[in-house]
Amino acid sequence: MSGYQLEEVFKLSGVPDLTFVEPVEFSRLLVALRTKGRGVIIEGPSGIGKTSAVTKALDRLQPSQANQALQLSARKKGDRQLIAELPDIPDAGVVVIDDFHRLEPAVKLSIADYLKILADEEREDTKIVVIGINQAGDSLLSLAPDLSGRIEIIKFGVNPDDRVENLIQLGSLALNIEIPVAAEIVKAAKGSFNIAQMLCHDACLTADVLEASEKKLDLPVSYELVRERVLDRLSGSFYKRAEVFAKGKKLRREGRAPYLQILRWLALSDEWTIDLDREMSRNPSLRGSVGQVIEKGHLANHLREQSDLLGELLHYDPDARVLAVEDPKFYFFIKNLPWNRFAERIGYFDVHFSSRYDFALSFAGADRDIAERLFSELSDMEYEVFYDKNEQDRILAENVEEYLAPIYKSEASYVVAVLGPDYPGRVWTKFESAQFRSRFGENAVIPIWFAGQHYSAFDISRTVGGESVDRNGDLDVQIRALSDRLAKKLLAHRLAGPGLDGEDVLQELGELAVQQA
Repeated sequence: MSGYQLEEVFKLSGVPDLTFVEPVEFSRLLVALRTKGRGVIIEGPSGIGKTSAVTKALDRLQPSQANQALQLSARKKGDRQLIAELPDIPDAGVVVIDDFHRLEPAVKLSIADYLKILADEEREDTKIVVIGINQAGDSLLSLAPDLSGRIEIIKFGVNPDDRVENLIQLGSLALNIEIPVAAEIVKAAKGSFNIAQMLCHDACLTADVLEASEKKLDLPVSYELVRERVLDRLSGSFYKRAEVFAKGKKLRREGRAPYLQILRWLALSDEWTIDLDREMSRNPSLRGSVGQVIEKGHLANHLREQSDLLGELLHYDPDARVLAVEDPKFYFFIKNLPWNRFAERIGYFDVHFSSRYDFALSFAGADRDIAERLFSELSDMEYEVFYDKNEQDRILAENVEEYLAPIYKSEASYVVAVLGPDYPGRVWTKFESAQFRSRFGENAVIPIWFAGQHYSAFDISRTVGGESVDRNGDLDVQIRALSDRLAKKLLAHRLAGPGLDGEDVLQELGELAVQQA
């Protein structure tokens, strides 16, 4: 027998030798690498074999070239300095820049300009190969549009199942084993060579196979056991970090959990990368809460502040609004998270919402300043709020009455009616109030009255509890206090879901107060 050891066959890191499988784009990569002067951009999800493919392709073209190539990574401080100096280095030879998406924009632009020069001069002394996540090529072209036609952009997609099967067969042959759960591993790998290597490695460890077997051996393992062993091991590395991301900058238990929702979208992505604008359009009930953490820079700041924990796992491009998983093992971990239990453990009450909005604001134009302040405060608290000014793009080309009617009738948990002096006489407030009038009996309308304004004793809004605002006082202080009370009302509403009665709600609120104290 060959005497191969497990770690040589199913490798957890580095370039595999015995189990290397050519990706679909391998031939195109070979041609691009041998074309004089032309820069090569390789993009695609992490863990699908981009770096391994480049190393093997260089070795195929010229066995000595792979060893001579200058391998740089934007993750390393020393390498980043060298990358920035590349345009000033003559006869650099073959230079591979990995994790290109992590470079500063100024350095990216400098490399983009250098790639243009190399292509125009058809230089033979220098060849730049860039490796990055999805849209790395688009990112370069956005910096230097005239690069188009001068570089080769090769998109590596997730690997087809037959390629992953081939990897498993090569490893099985080298170790003289049969893996009975190979089909389940192929399915779980989701096109990732890296994940397939990891699962096969753990299948062998589970069966106590540490090296090539003298006799053909069928591994006595189940996929469920292998999966659980892998997840147990990964939990030590990733559970706390997943929690840190999902909680955001401040945990709001009754909110819409925007960071957790983003992480779940990422877990559901087949490409390990999500365009947040596209995801928000697919999930309109979360557009407001997720949109706030993006628009106000909270997501970018959160990742920057937690870079020690999250920097190796996730990459966020705030300009393109694209979030990507950097570590394939982390992707496998979040892909297999029990999400409801995970959300409960963090402290969220609910992450599946029956209503599209938490609050819908109804007001006359003269009181827009109050509505604007309310929208800002409640949105910062991660609630989904209907506020007409924030919905203009979605209302365009729609029948406005048909669009608005269901929001006030049923699609918001609560309607907050700002009842200023102009409210009764405006066309749109008459229309909106006609939609939610019946909801007074459902305890779903919260009126806001103004100090010093006369209200008729027969006004239906006077039959329910409401809030008051004094325009002669400090509006910011009043609105913050009002928003806090609205938040407590929504919290009680969420807690009073199925299985909880009034005493349960009071107990939960008491426990929450103790936790927050």
